[in-house]
Amino acid sequence: MSSKPVLLVILDGWGVAAPTAGNAVTSANLPYWDYLLKNFPTTLLQASGPAVGLPWGKMGNSEVGHLTIGVGQIFLQSLDKINKQIASGEFFNNHAFLKAINHVKNNNSNLHLLGLLGDGGVHAHQNHISALLEMAGKNSLNNNTWLHLFLDGRDTSKDEGIIFLEELSAEINKFGCAQIASLAGRFYGMDRNRNWERTKLSFDAMIGVSRNLCENPAEAIRDSYSKKIFDEEFLPITIAKHGKPLIKISDNDAVIFFNFRSDRARQMTQAFVEDKFSGFDRGAKLSNLLFVGFAEYRRDLPMEVAFPKLVIDNPLAKILSDKGLKQLHIAETEKYAHVTFFLNGLNEDAFAGEDRILLPSPSVISYDEKPEMSSFEIKKSIIAGLNQDKYDFIVANFAAPDMVGHTGNFDACIKALTAVDQCLSEIIEAVMRKGGQALITADHGNIEEVINLETGAIDKEHSNFPVPMILVRDEYRGKFHSHKNSELYTAKIKGALVDIAPTILAMLGLEKLGKMVGIDLNKVIRSQK
Repeated sequence: MSSKPVLLVILDGWGVAAPTAGNAVTSANLPYWDYLLKNFPTTLLQASGPAVGLPWGKMGNSEVGHLTIGVGQIFLQSLDKINKQIASGEFFNNHAFLKAINHVKNNNSNLHLLGLLGDGGVHAHQNHISALLEMAGKNSLNNNTWLHLFLDGRDTSKDEGIIFLEELSAEINKFGCAQIASLAGRFYGMDRNRNWERTKLSFDAMIGVSRNLCENPAEAIRDSYSKKIFDEEFLPITIAKHGKPLIKISDNDAVIFFNFRSDRARQMTQAFVEDKFSGFDRGAKLSNLLFVGFAEYRRDLPMEVAFPKLVIDNPLAKILSDKGLKQLHIAETEKYAHVTFFLNGLNEDAFAGEDRILLPSPSVISYDEKPEMSSFEIKKSIIAGLNQDKYDFIVANFAAPDMVGHTGNFDACIKALTAVDQCLSEIIEAVMRKGGQALITADHGNIEEVINLETGAIDKEHSNFPVPMILVRDEYRGKFHSHKNSELYTAKIKGALVDIAPTILAMLGLEKLGKMVGIDLNKVIRSQK
């Protein structure tokens, strides 16, 4: 082990913004955070838009954030890549899509388009639905195309689903193609925490065995709003006529799942495609079902992939492995894929010398019920890892700021931040006792904007705000300009997430490899002295 272990702490969803009544970060009492800002060099990093491979103005997210952190490169992300293929026309000649269309024609069956409705752009985008409708219409599947939609309310406002539905209805009329067959909140249809009972409710709505039937999708959404149940938690329903489902996903059909992000698409995909599925009692697996995903949701799933994943050489974790260094990756369930698959450059398997610790996220309906989530367990795992004197590099993700930020519960956000601050006080002191050093940052913003000050409504979305970066080294203590939490937003943005991997390598005494475009932020910090 290195005599000076390096710790990377990712505070998920912790952005930097001006103090407002909706900013939980500046409203919370965070004594250790204040201590860090006062005593160690701090700067701001870009974590959205082109800095992480997204279009201008598009908020960052955990997937692209961790990928950029882990590889030190900027890749054109799925949203922008697919948009460009639609504009060029390449989208409409996609081999996987054409295979699905031909399957439907050859079997005289139906095409089902499944995924998240809205313009959040984190998991899916409604422009892609429009392109799929255009493609289906051009291939004479006007009466054979059905939509199974998840309402958002997390990466969009809580009650925009009705607006997106109206916009989609206009597209349906424009192309003369498709009908809506089922609706569900993403809480059910896009669970990633193995809450299989939620997945089952949405699955049942799509295969036509749900008892929740409705003839008018818009009326169902408005009725749900009247009961204070908004998009994310919308109870799955099947659209019916005269008490019978309009359609159900059946044998010989084709499905195109248009979510381009993998983590929240896996469970539903498993239910459709796995031969030996154990998540819940789904009945017999559908026969001769052709299933297409916009992305590779998991390497071993038997499905067609429309947009294959990037092939990335030499992410940070591989470089450390190749150098014979030992590393430990820690997260709770909600963010485990991010500190493994995404951070490791879209590699599912651990590299040699890499250990992983998965801690279960709390089993609650909403994380504002337990705002600290598994923060204290993560803290214990970090300290235990340090005390083993085994690891050269430890990376840990604290999920609470982001996941509780998504609830929009301001008081719970304060509690989440307070818990993380307490954890920081112990883990940073522990790494310092080992003669080590730490880099504290975030993957994107969220919890710094929990209330929309223009409307007064809760804001559950990510943000475009920069994220903090604190370098903790004993030699840096007290030698740089100090910051106050309430004034941190005035600091200059000195880098981006792409700079973190080269910085970690430098902290370990290693050089970055040729394809890494980021810089060593230690050099930037020293120039501020």
